[in-house]
Amino acid sequence: MTQFGAPRNPVNWVSHITAAVVSQPARDPAVVERTNLLNMAKLSIKGLIESALSYGRTLDTDYPPLQQFFVVMEHCLKHGLKVRKSFLSFNRTIWGPLEMVEKICPEAEEVAASVRDLPGLRTPLGRARAWLRLSMMQKKLADYLRCLIMRRDILSDFYESHAVMMEEEGTVIVGLLVGLNVIDANLCVKGEDLDSQVGVIDFSIYLKSEEDDHTREGRNVHITAILDQKNYVEELNRQLNGTVSSLHVRIDTLEKSNAKLIEEEADSDLVPVRVQREIEFAVNLLEKDIHDKQDTLIGLKEQLKEVKAINYEIYQKKQNLEEVGKERDVKEIQDGKSSQSAAAMKPQVPRDKDILTKPRKLEISYMNESAVESAPQYKLIKDISF
Repeated sequence: MTQFGAPRNPVNWVSHITAAVVSQPARDPAVVERTNLLNMAKLSIKGLIESALSYGRTLDTDYPPLQQFFVVMEHCLKHGLKVRKSFLSFNRTIWGPLEMVEKICPEAEEVAASVRDLPGLRTPLGRARAWLRLSMMQKKLADYLRCLIMRRDILSDFYESHAVMMEEEGTVIVGLLVGLNVIDANLCVKGEDLDSQVGVIDFSIYLKSEEDDHTREGRNVHITAILDQKNYVEELNRQLNGTVSSLHVRIDTLEKSNAKLIEEEADSDLVPVRVQREIEFAVNLLEKDIHDKQDTLIGLKEQLKEVKAINYEIYQKKQNLEEVGKERDVKEIQDGKSSQSAAAMKPQVPRDKDILTKPRKLEISYMNESAVESAPQYKLIKDISF
């Protein structure tokens, strides 16, 4: 494999190499550069797709056509890039416009965050190279660059008006990148020295011969068969995925139904036990209530006996008091009668003769007296007057 040296301006070098192939009248150098870069992008993308399909497996970092593709993309992105003055030097880097993609396309935020988190990247160019490789692995490189190329207002801050990204050639290149979605790439970005790599285009892999043409035709047939098989496998895979998804849904439904049936069966088995427990609990409550009421009834009976004894004692005391009162009243009546009789008899002693000789008048009256008892007592009073 032969390689050309790396001149100071690779774009001018490409234009000089392809000047002999492209025989056209003198044109604007910027137009020539864009045309040459477009042709190189076509060759690079086409060669990468053909070689990758014939390679028949996932591409890695050391695959030469893939390395050349990234070199060509780097030259296309650098074309017409404005020079930005910094504090120490002039800065021309493609990381500026690529970093703006995440603000235009939210899906690119993950790629940009991964690039910033990669250790060992010291330069903006290294981060831009990592961004291109990660986007390639995601099969989103064409989508991200399409979002960027549609925002000319943002690109104008980074590119001159004659740049590839500002003209029609940039749109064509982005359209060609869609074909790379059929390629599976597994690139090791972490630990790779992306800051100091020198981008050199190797034209030897793009040179053709008659033998190569015959070989390429046979390879194209083989590639077509492989693509057909790949499409068939992908379609079969989609159908199988749909079948698997429907089976998962049915399995979930059956599992839920089974769990529900098991729960209902468990509940049906627990119903007699639960009813028996509730009956036993109710019987225990009733027995406890009966015992409590019996204890209360016994206490009330004892209190009733005590009340009856107290009432009988009070009744006996009342009877005794009534008998004592009656005896006292009778005694008082008798004492009163005796005293009156004695008082009435005393004046008769000295005047018996006069009484016998004078006319007599007897008056008997009753005087109402209150006694101890409630019934009225009457006292016989004899009034003897002469």
